[in-house]
Amino acid sequence: MSILVTGATGTIGSLITQGLAEAGAEVKALVRQAGKRSFPAGVTEVVADLTDVASMRAALSSVRTLFLINAVTPDEVTQALIALNLAREAGIERIVYLSVIHADKFTDVPHFTGKHTVERMIESHGIPATILRPAYFMQNDRMVQQTIENYSVYPMPIGSAGVSMIDARDIADVAVAELLRRDKASSALEPVTLELIGPQPLTGASVAQIWSSALGREILYGGDDVAAFENQLISYSPTWLAYDMRLMMAGIQAFGMQAAEGTVEQLQTLIGHPLRTYEDFVRESVAGV
Repeated sequence: MSILVTGATGTIGSLITQGLAEAGAEVKALVRQAGKRSFPAGVTEVVADLTDVASMRAALSSVRTLFLINAVTPDEVTQALIALNLAREAGIERIVYLSVIHADKFTDVPHFTGKHTVERMIESHGIPATILRPAYFMQNDRMVQQTIENYSVYPMPIGSAGVSMIDARDIADVAVAELLRRDKASSALEPVTLELIGPQPLTGASVAQIWSSALGREILYGGDDVAAFENQLISYSPTWLAYDMRLMMAGIQAFGMQAAEGTVEQLQTLIGHPLRTYEDFVRESVAGV
């Protein structure tokens, strides 16, 4: 029996696939298109689509453990609920689901509320799962690195409430640890919910200062105007996604993204190394690593 990783060609999925392979696990990588990317030795590519029931039934037929991640799309909830129902149908009792921090608090943000709906299904059906609730990914800021470097402005309107951004590699390390823990257990384990955060809360001003130090010149924070942020996104994103991101930024400004005291220490114990800092991420980004 094997571990099936959905979203295996994405940022998180590819890191998880690699981590599991390095740990010696039998891994199946779910892809929609064969040959899109190469995988580590020993990883089996499985072609399926989360909205195609027949292909998902086949993909799940010889699987012991499932990692489920859903892209932010209009049918995200449908994809997730189909996958979980088919996993239950196949008798899979070892699941790790990637949700989002404060899914129950950001109630007006479509993709947050969608993930909370999936969490409710997991809870109501008693599915043996680990729910991972990450904060804002540091790697999201790679999308605006060119803007930062060319215009000396950090444009993400994250405000001043404090966002404990987390490195995608740390998210993957936690997911790998939980997948292996569940996969190796003799029977289904109790449900667990883990909030995933980075080592320190960041603000728009403090992030701009970190970029300033790394680049050796002043980088300004672009401010809290979420309407302007939406208008910028519309130039290269679907309007529904731009509006979703606007609502998310408004929520971040209102509530921040932080976890309970002791969470950092808990995560570091789980993955066996310190959480990566935003300073580390920026230095690597500037160096082109």
